[in-house]
Amino acid sequence: MSTGEEMPATAIYTEPVLRRVEVAAPRTAEAAVAEADAIKISTEHVSIMYGEKVAVRDVSLTVEARSILALIGPSGSGKSTFLRCFNRMNDLIPGASVQGEVCLEGENVMDPDVSVVELRRRVGMVFQRPNPFPMSIYENVAYGPRRRGQKDRRKLDELVETSLKRAALWDEVKDDLRRKSGLALSGGQQQRLCIARVLATDPEVILMDEPASALDPVSTLRIEELMRELREAYTIVIVTHNMQQAARVSDVTAFFTMAEDRAGYLVEVGPTGRIFTRPNERLTEDYISGRFG
Repeated sequence: MSTGEEMPATAIYTEPVLRRVEVAAPRTAEAAVAEADAIKISTEHVSIMYGEKVAVRDVSLTVEARSILALIGPSGSGKSTFLRCFNRMNDLIPGASVQGEVCLEGENVMDPDVSVVELRRRVGMVFQRPNPFPMSIYENVAYGPRRRGQKDRRKLDELVETSLKRAALWDEVKDDLRRKSGLALSGGQQQRLCIARVLATDPEVILMDEPASALDPVSTLRIEELMRELREAYTIVIVTHNMQQAARVSDVTAFFTMAEDRAGYLVEVGPTGRIFTRPNERLTEDYISGRFG
């Protein structure tokens, strides 16, 4: 992918044979509409700065609805910074600014008229370390709906139960909902509680910033199973340093690295199977094979 003159050249794998080129048939209008509907998130020439420092440079990609996109790459390559632009969490960082377009179903979320509160409801976030609130399991999950004005006790009960079931936590906590603090749960349970808390706000997209990096292997696998289950109803974007995890859970993988000026940029993006077996770029091959990073 071209990323500007300041970025290092990358070797591209080529085959010393002639290939037969097939010309695709023109798309029908119906096919074009269906393709547009399938795109949940898109970015166009997104660059992110902290003051004068460029953290992410000129990233364009799309994320299909009800799929999992994994962002991989070495530390400092801008993955988490890029992830946070989808729900404007970078707005909370002094001096941060974003150039380019970040679209949710075709609407540029960087537009100043966009409600950031509503955006963050539609695009929920699960952080690297579980961060349950110091309150009961029930109140953790009910927190978001209560803030949105939901006061009906029966509806709250149903929402809490449904969210905990979707997060695969209900059977483990249903007898302690109001007595037990969310902080008293195990690390893996706390992370699933945080996922339930996000689900209770009825999101369309779930962002996960290394959601299993602080968990044991058993809890990690449970989170991965949960991601695959949630993909049936939600669009998920995950940042991970775990190559095996990216290969196991994602449909599409995007590889980021750093330019000589330390700005992060997108090297390539494609179906996960191809990225891990037949990458187009030498840098991707070197990273996946452990030669750097």
